[in-house]
Amino acid sequence: MVQQQLELDDYIAILRRRWWLLMLLGILGAALAYGTSLLLMNRYTSRSLVLVERQQVPDNFVQPVVTTDLDQRLATLEEQILSRTRLRPLIDNFGLFKEKEIFNLTRLKPVVQLLGRIMGQGSEASAEWRIEQTRAAIGVKPVQSIIQDPKGGLPGFYISFTYSNPQVAQQVCDRITSMFIDEDIRFREQAAQGTTDFLDSQLQDAKRQLDEQDARLAKFKQKYLGALPDDTQTNLSILTSLNMQLEGVTGAIQRTAQDKSYRESFLDQQLETLKSKTSPAGSQKDALQKQLTQMEGQLIQLRSEYTDEYPDVVNLEAAITHLKKKIQEESTSPHPKPHPTTQQALVVEPQQIQQLRSQLRADEDNLKALYREQKQLKDQISLYQSRVNMSPAIEQQYKEVTRDHQTALTFYDGLLRKKQESAMATDLQRRQQGEQFHVMDPADLPPSPSFPNRPLFGLAGLGIGLMAGLGLVWLLEGRERILRTDRDVEILLGIPTLAAVPNVVARVENKVVLSTGNKGNS
Repeated sequence: MVQQQLELDDYIAILRRRWWLLMLLGILGAALAYGTSLLLMNRYTSRSLVLVERQQVPDNFVQPVVTTDLDQRLATLEEQILSRTRLRPLIDNFGLFKEKEIFNLTRLKPVVQLLGRIMGQGSEASAEWRIEQTRAAIGVKPVQSIIQDPKGGLPGFYISFTYSNPQVAQQVCDRITSMFIDEDIRFREQAAQGTTDFLDSQLQDAKRQLDEQDARLAKFKQKYLGALPDDTQTNLSILTSLNMQLEGVTGAIQRTAQDKSYRESFLDQQLETLKSKTSPAGSQKDALQKQLTQMEGQLIQLRSEYTDEYPDVVNLEAAITHLKKKIQEESTSPHPKPHPTTQQALVVEPQQIQQLRSQLRADEDNLKALYREQKQLKDQISLYQSRVNMSPAIEQQYKEVTRDHQTALTFYDGLLRKKQESAMATDLQRRQQGEQFHVMDPADLPPSPSFPNRPLFGLAGLGIGLMAGLGLVWLLEGRERILRTDRDVEILLGIPTLAAVPNVVARVENKVVLSTGNKGNS
């Protein structure tokens, strides 16, 4: 038989001939699947809803310590709760999965016991198998909110537990929910306390560094006291003031020296005058004339430096006028010979000469004081001048010291602020006013088993039976050697059909059966 392309009419014809086979296999598959679902152990799923309550205090007042999103935190909590150490007490308390329960032993007990022995049912389960089954029975699914959270968080999550006993499933689901809540509280408290402890240790290190920088800065300021960059302007002002004082002291020294020189010359003149009084008239007149010449020279010198109203100039002019008058009197008056005892008498200095000597001593003391003050001013000027000259080099070193100190101070202040915020966040967690889990729907008691879904098993069995029927029909149709239509004859022989004989069945030597239904082919 050659293969031919089937058309829609061919498929309809096959379906009419083999419909009973499809129905039989479909019903048989559905019955077997449904019957198998009756033998399987019922599984009940208890589920609870946990919502995430946001922090009650605004974030701009207290920054939360735990900033991970809910998905990541749920994954971490799930791994911790599903660990062996956490599941083993739960399994022991509720006696979960003591045996490898697959089939329900209450139905078809003999058959099920045989299948159970074949598949290992009834044998005592190992601890590893019980842990794996408990992990598989626990489900955690985040809740997807319709409203998008601007912070990207999830509103909550579902926790489910599947087990053969609905009451046990409810109790275990409730216990797991409590474990998630307690573990989250512990996790957040540990994270907050760990952050606070870490910041506290870092703050202590930062404080030690800041103390070192404080000591370094204080030592630097003590070493270069008065020469720091902040003192430059003050040093310049003081240096200017000292220079002005030095100029004033220098001028005072010059004036005092001139006064002293004037008084010395005046004293010499007075002494000469006094001496002339005890000497003959001619020599006295010569002494007065010599004194007048000296005083006039001093007057010329004073006028070159001072005005006519200067006291020394006025006094010297008066002294010159008085001396001229005295010389004139000496010229006109007769000079008696001195008594012999007069030359031998003791000469007593007049009060004016004594005053001049006293003024000269005062001038010498004043000059000594002025010279000392001048030396002190020069030393101070030298000191402040050296500070000003050293200022650029000291300023560079000062910038390095202050920069390191400012960096340490800023780092310390930042850590102190973060530590205070972390301490507030830790206290907020202890008061349970931060972000926390809240049970919205507690674990429910499942009214019906979640597995097996027997109607679904039946539909699946029906589908599998129909697929098996289609495969069997295709196999049977492919193995038959029957010509059923005129087109089959034409395709096989390659010639047109001339006539059709109804209900004629002929067996040829090669055992090919020709059948036309109500018509025969020839």
